Amino acid sequence: MQTTLEAIATLRSPFKQKFGIPRQPRLAPAATAIVELAPGYDHPDMVRDLAQFSHLWLIFSFHQNTQQGWTPLVRPPRLGGNKKTGVLATRATFRPNGLGISAVKLERVIIDNNRASIEISGADLLDGTPIFDIKPYIPYSDIIEDADGGFAQAPPSQPMTVNFSQDALSLLSNAVMPPKFKQLIEQVLSQDPRPAYKQGKADDKGYAMQLHEFDVHWQVTEHQTLVTRITPVAGN
Repeated sequence: MQTTLEAIATLRSPFKQKFGIPRQPRLAPAATAIVELAPGYDHPDMVRDLAQFSHLWLIFSFHQNTQQGWTPLVRPPRLGGNKKTGVLATRATFRPNGLGISAVKLERVIIDNNRASIEISGADLLDGTPIFDIKPYIPYSDIIEDADGGFAQAPPSQPMTVNFSQDALSLLSNAVMPPKFKQLIEQVLSQDPRPAYKQGKADDKGYAMQLHEFDVHWQVTEHQTLVTRITPVAGN
């Protein structure tokens, strides 16, 4: 049976590229985003009483991956990126139907000019992600106390320490920055977004990622990450 899905919303996120996005939701609480409901789905009646709930489930599309297809076996970062396991035993982004789910915190429901949108935090989704459905998180049924997490039972390894160069700190203190921007950088980089085989290892390579409208540059030495500089994205 075939079903046609229509996006009911688009996510406006600080993550402008896939590199650097946390591998699970709520690992970066400072990552706030706006769920922009599409015309036809943005009437205030759609979100009536939604503010009663603290968290939401977002059902979305890995829209930048769908054209690349999928394979039955994948290499999850949790297993070091070397061991293959079944795609359905993972949260890999390359999936048969390209769908994902994410539990996020509901910050507020916004009604502006009779159009509804939703502010969330703890997002782990790319800017522009199509949202197919939104459901309230129900603790009594969604929390399973004795659940077994398999090879992902434990939380991520010890977070990396994140420090800032004087140049980076100067920009953060003097320029007009997005809210909680320093915290967002710390929370993202503490998870070590490099390839799995490099995690926890010293590396003399320089890296960069785009958050909001800024390029964040960093390097890793031992168990420390140093943000070397932060620069506005060209054209902004």
